Amino acid sequence: MSGVVITPHAKERMARYKITEELVKTTLESPEITIEGHSGRNIYQKRLNGYVLRVITEDSKGIKIVITIYKAKRERYEI
Repeated sequence: MSGVVITPHAKERMARYKITEELVKTTLESPEITIEGHSGRNIYQKRLNGYVLRVITEDSKGIKIVITIYKAKRERYEI
């Protein structure tokens, strides 16, 4: 993925939740909602089989650094 760096922690989470790089890319390119998180981080969210996929990033010199990824119950995030 050009312009995107996935941290080792995020890769571990991707393996745990069986999330592909393609799905991460799709979520970053066309999220259903993006919100600002703590410390200037961005949270990209997309619905996924009754859950919401949350991809948390930091931006550095035009590059998105994927910090972590997780699935959560949709009703918790109202999307």
